[in-house]
Amino acid sequence: MSKGREAAAGGGATAVLLRYLREQNRPYSAQDAFGNLQREHGLGKAAVVKALEQLAQQGRVREKVYGKQKIYFADQEQLPAANDAELRGLDGEIAGRSAQLQALQQSCRQMEAELKDLNSSMTTPEISREIEALRKDCASYTEKLERIKSATNHVTPEEKEKVCREQQLYRREWRRRKRMATELLDAILEGYPKSKKQFFEEVGIETDEDHGVVLPATV
Repeated sequence: MSKGREAAAGGGATAVLLRYLREQNRPYSAQDAFGNLQREHGLGKAAVVKALEQLAQQGRVREKVYGKQKIYFADQEQLPAANDAELRGLDGEIAGRSAQLQALQQSCRQMEAELKDLNSSMTTPEISREIEALRKDCASYTEKLERIKSATNHVTPEEKEKVCREQQLYRREWRRRKRMATELLDAILEGYPKSKKQFFEEVGIETDEDHGVVLPATV
């Protein structure tokens, strides 16, 4: 390529990039600009980098350096100022887009809540297995109930009342005897030189607690 054609190509890239940055009015790196424009305008990456640097040197665009990356954007002072009508239109558009954003966010929250409920719910196969298990339980309980109903050795109310009275009597006697034994042992231990545990081991006393025995509840 001759120098004249290179200059023409470079000038074309410069014009394309300047127009693109002003129209989009947002920052771009050379890689982003190259990726967005190469298909439509056939610009190479080297041409894009060179054109952006040239525009920055000429003061036609602004350049900012972030670490190893350079960002280019249109010089706001060179852009035409918007009139009142355009500003009101932009304000209206911003308000409309904000409302759309809020509606989308609300919809997303609702869908996320629904998804959470679905994920925590049982699947169809799990529900089928649960129903089958419950049916088996019901059949087993029904069979057990029928056996109970058909039995001839039912306990009469009088027999139940007798058993309850006897159980209360035995509980009271248990408490009384345990209290007497405890008081007697405490009296002996007052003069015993060793510990209570050693005394029980020497005498061979076994307590309810040693065997996990507790006083039954009242029927």
